[in-house]
Amino acid sequence: MPKQIPAKEAKVFIAKLDFKSDLLVQLTDIAIANNINLGKIEAIGAVSKATVGYYNQDSFKYQYETLNKHLEIISLIGNISLKDNKPVIHAHITLADENEKAYGGHLAPGTVVFACEVVITVFDSEEKLERGLDKNTKLPLWKD
Repeated sequence: MPKQIPAKEAKVFIAKLDFKSDLLVQLTDIAIANNINLGKIEAIGAVSKATVGYYNQDSFKYQYETLNKHLEIISLIGNISLKDNKPVIHAHITLADENEKAYGGHLAPGTVVFACEVVITVFDSEEKLERGLDKNTKLPLWKD
């Protein structure tokens, strides 16, 4: 049975991110400024450039691609937990171009906001949810 942490919804933050800001940096800044250690992120909007990653399960490394084009954020979903005692964002993003071609993957630094509306749901829990290196996947996953 996987580890389960009881948590309850405590607060919700709604934000419009800054034009031309780095999407991942802004989300991280919000988490740090509000001392959010456990949460869920959802967002929609548009970016003028995106960097997304794919985790290669054979090499145990992320492969990143930068998309230098204007794209709609169809969906961004992620979470906030702790790594090295600091809030860290883990998010995946789905994007679409003017021809409705979809792109997606792990949100990486270098994704530039055109317009973005974010909802962050904060959870209260008596237990911390921390990330550590998972020996099987070599990913920084939630510790058991």
